[in-house]
Amino acid sequence: MTTFADLGLSPKLMAGLDKAGYTAPTPIQVQAIPHIMKGRDIMGLAQTGTGKTAAFGLPLLHRLLDIGHPPAPRTVRSVILAPTRELVSQISDNLTNYTKGTPVKVVMITGGASIFRQSEKLARGADVVVATPGRLIDLLDRKALTLEACGYLVLDEADQMLDMGFIHALRKIAQYIPLKRQTMLFSATMPKLIEDLAGTYLRDPVKVQVAPPGKPVERIEQSVHFTPQGDKAKLLEGYLKDHVGEQALVFGRTKHGSEKLMKLLVSWGFKAGSIHGNKSQNQRDRTLTEFRNGELDVLVATDVAARGIDIPGVRHVYNYDLPNVPENYVHRIGRTARAGADGRAVAFCAPAEMGELKDIEKLLKNTLPIIGGAPWGLADIKAAPKPAQRGARPPRGGGQGKPRSAQGGKPKPQGKPMRGVEGGLGSPKKSGPKRAPRPQGRSNVA
Repeated sequence: MTTFADLGLSPKLMAGLDKAGYTAPTPIQVQAIPHIMKGRDIMGLAQTGTGKTAAFGLPLLHRLLDIGHPPAPRTVRSVILAPTRELVSQISDNLTNYTKGTPVKVVMITGGASIFRQSEKLARGADVVVATPGRLIDLLDRKALTLEACGYLVLDEADQMLDMGFIHALRKIAQYIPLKRQTMLFSATMPKLIEDLAGTYLRDPVKVQVAPPGKPVERIEQSVHFTPQGDKAKLLEGYLKDHVGEQALVFGRTKHGSEKLMKLLVSWGFKAGSIHGNKSQNQRDRTLTEFRNGELDVLVATDVAARGIDIPGVRHVYNYDLPNVPENYVHRIGRTARAGADGRAVAFCAPAEMGELKDIEKLLKNTLPIIGGAPWGLADIKAAPKPAQRGARPPRGGGQGKPRSAQGGKPKPQGKPMRGVEGGLGSPKKSGPKRAPRPQGRSNVA
């Protein structure tokens, strides 16, 4: 069996690995580390939860330790780019743990935090900067750092960075970094845009792959429960009560809907929190810390958390709303079954989401086992409320039918959903004087 010692890592790093409880390298680490140690550009394909951070982080730190002297003021020796604040924070925390007892300096840069304090840290120079692309460009524009001596560029979760529209930011950042550098690109999927990106930024790269792109962790028990949109909250309540004391991650599609669902769960007595794009970085960090420490049992999140949460205690993932992008399903469920544990993922599928479900199953090259309900027919899909209200794409199969009543009789008037979240959740409204609904804007950005 290969060990970290067999990979030739610095004894100083080995000491940090021992303290962190690392015993044996994962397959992606075994394949990637030797090539990176030799200075080769690399394209790594591996599903979430396979140890990609250590795969690029350990050999990078090993090479930086060989330099033997601190960086000059405002000088950055290596840059690691990731798409979300949560993922940047996770990578930074891991690298900091690996480098305990060494002179290597790691600086984290994200939006939502004080740019002045980040500039102060960079003024003293950094061996590693872990950043989101937008904030790094802000600091480059302010001349708070220079990348003229940067010899290493890492693009982590590159497919999501492209999905989030960071391609122009990546091109701009690359212009600041010398062409003579080592570039590492890691991704869970391999769309054509990633191939084009690799062809642009990597020189004669070594390709390592430990699982087919998009393939979920085998230890995750996956299933689908067909349910009307208006019944999802009570269905979720039932699942959560069946697994009291086990941590669950619930994914919604919109910021507004996720926040409203979290408040509903709290009102029902669950210890729940939420993270999404409307939360400040401090709020998101605090909520994640509470979830990680076991103070919260349920975390409701948008796809901002589909990558970057590494909490071994998460046993259940509920796809409350199915994602528009099928690859995001893989990243969502990858938040469970971490560190060798088992996990369970349940997808809630409303009539308007049959198209999303078909796309997910096409990506998986398999059908999800049905745990409740039955697949919706064409009539159900036509009668479903327009998914544009939920930030989704239009339902497949055409048709713009009117919604049916729960009893199958006359159609219900539109605009009077049951009380709850995102188009009708929870208990029916009590009788009483009618009030005009408050206008509410919805944002679909995580």
